[in-house]
Amino acid sequence: MNVYLTPCRFASCRLCTILLLGVMIGGIVIGEIGTWIGKAQAMSSAASVGGCPLFPGNNIWNQNISTLPIHRNSANYINSIGITGHVHADFGAGLWAGGPIGIPYVVVPGSQPKVPVSFTYASESDPGPYPIPTNAPIEGGAQSSGDRHVIVVDSGNCNLYEMYAAYHQANGGWKAGSGAVWNLNSNALRPSTWTSADAAGLPILPGLARYDEVASGVITHALRFTVNNTQKAFLWPARHYASSSTDPNLPPMGLRLRLKVSFNISSFSSQNRVILTALKHYGMIVADNGSSWYISGAPDSRWNNDDLH
Repeated sequence: MNVYLTPCRFASCRLCTILLLGVMIGGIVIGEIGTWIGKAQAMSSAASVGGCPLFPGNNIWNQNISTLPIHRNSANYINSIGITGHVHADFGAGLWAGGPIGIPYVVVPGSQPKVPVSFTYASESDPGPYPIPTNAPIEGGAQSSGDRHVIVVDSGNCNLYEMYAAYHQANGGWKAGSGAVWNLNSNALRPSTWTSADAAGLPILPGLARYDEVASGVITHALRFTVNNTQKAFLWPARHYASSSTDPNLPPMGLRLRLKVSFNISSFSSQNRVILTALKHYGMIVADNGSSWYISGAPDSRWNNDDLH
C-alpha cells in the first residue's frame, strides 16, 4: 500500500518503515542486531558541532538505510500514525508563543564551569554536575510549560549534555526531569530501559535538522520525529518506552521510517530537497510522544518559515 500525505509541510511525502532491527516487548528482545553496524553497506562521515562529531561515522544515526527491506508491518504502522496527517517541520526562524521555534542547543568550551543539577528521575539520569551556562537556551523559552529541553555541547571534551523539563535555580544550578551525558566519540548506548532527555532513551541533538547542514547541501544522519501514540516497546538503539499499550500496530520507540526512493522531490525548494533527500537516505526515528509527523530541528534565523510550510 502506498501512503500519501496530503499537502502541508513537505507535501505528499510517501513514507515506509524499514527492517525491524530488534524490539523489546515485555522484557524480551526479538531480533538480532548486534552485528548490524559492522555489516552496513553504506557508511557516512558524521556531522559535527563545535568541532566534535555527532557520534562516529559508523554510528546508527549516520547510516544510509535506503536499500534496507520494508518491514512486514509497515502499512499498519503508517496507518496508526495517520495517513491523512502532514509531515510538519517543527522548527524555524523567529519566535512562537515567546520562544524559539525548535529545540535549541549551545556550544561551550571545555573550561565552562560545571554546576549542580538534580533530577526527578534520578535513577535513570546521569548525575551532575553539568557545564550548563546560566543563559542556556531552553526549548520553548524561559517561560515555557512544554518539554523545556536544554542541550549543551562541551566542545573541549566532546561531551553532549541533555536535560528534559529543565529549570534554572537560584543557586546557579538546574533542576530537571531527567538528564543524560553522551561521549560524542563513542557508540555507547544508555542502559537498557533507561530514559534520557527523550522518551526513547536516545540523544536529541544528532536527530535535529540544522540550518548549517541544509546550507551545505546535505544532511548525513537520521532525523528525530514524534507520534501521538506509541507502543509499550522499543527498537534498538532506543532504550525506553513511554506507553502502556501493547497494540502491535502502534509504532515502538526507535521505529525508523524513510521516504520512498521513488518519490519525486524535484518540484520542492532547494531547502526542502536537502531535508527530503535525508529522509530518503537516512530516514527518521520515533523519539517521543507528541504531535504525529512532527520533525525536529534547531531554531535558526536563516530558516525560511514560509518555504518550510
